[in-house]
Amino acid sequence: MKINEIQSKTILTPASGFITEFTHTLNPYAGCAFGCSYCYVRQMPIALYREEEWGTWLDIKKNAADLLPKEIKKAKKKGPVTIFMSSATDPYQPIEYKARITRSLLEAMLIEKPDFLFVQTRSPLCTRDIDLFQQFGQSIRVSMTIETDLEYIRKAFTPSAPPIPARLKALKQITEAGVPTQVAIAPLLPCSKQIGKMLRQVTSRAVIDNFFMGDGSRGKRTEKMGIRAIYERLNLLPWYHPNAYKVVLKLLQQEFADVELLISQQGFMPN
Repeated sequence: MKINEIQSKTILTPASGFITEFTHTLNPYAGCAFGCSYCYVRQMPIALYREEEWGTWLDIKKNAADLLPKEIKKAKKKGPVTIFMSSATDPYQPIEYKARITRSLLEAMLIEKPDFLFVQTRSPLCTRDIDLFQQFGQSIRVSMTIETDLEYIRKAFTPSAPPIPARLKALKQITEAGVPTQVAIAPLLPCSKQIGKMLRQVTSRAVIDNFFMGDGSRGKRTEKMGIRAIYERLNLLPWYHPNAYKVVLKLLQQEFADVELLISQQGFMPN
């Protein structure tokens, strides 16, 4: 992993595309050590124009916490500020253990609070910051990515990402601490019939998404990355279909109330 420390000129970015309901995105890092095979960021300029392979490099935004309060204060002059952290990296990837950039940003936001903060991660490390999450009250949601309940599937698609049991345990811990949470089955990967029951034990809200709804190009961006080949290798090609999510949706409907179960973009809103 090639790691660089950089000084950013700005830290908040106007939100667009899939998360356009937010006013800004906040990325503590550029690059991501998890390097998930299907990550849409692989097809974005930040990854395409780097010589290194996605997942092998990382920029640490050392001055992020110094910039943030001023930028939030300035943005508030135009109206409510809602922040999605993070849209192009994982705020709790392994470097965060040492660098603590994400924690410093949370501390900065408790000084100059946004109107709403959405934290998206797949890392159990986020439990470290429960004490800070709690201070946001109901103006925060922690969303844990759990695309499948099967470890062999996780290893096939995202071998460097944290194990599923650890994510489930972390999400339950945050939920029980009184912090608003959700599980993001996004993108949906092949899973078992037990996924609904398993997820209902750790959170009261779920969002389901797939490559065809959520990659910003109706699946074309994902197709370019060769994801279909993984399904073929596992003899699970029927799962690589725009309507496969409906089977899992029915399983979730048995466990979650309608108001707790959201589809695609609905689950990534500032509420």
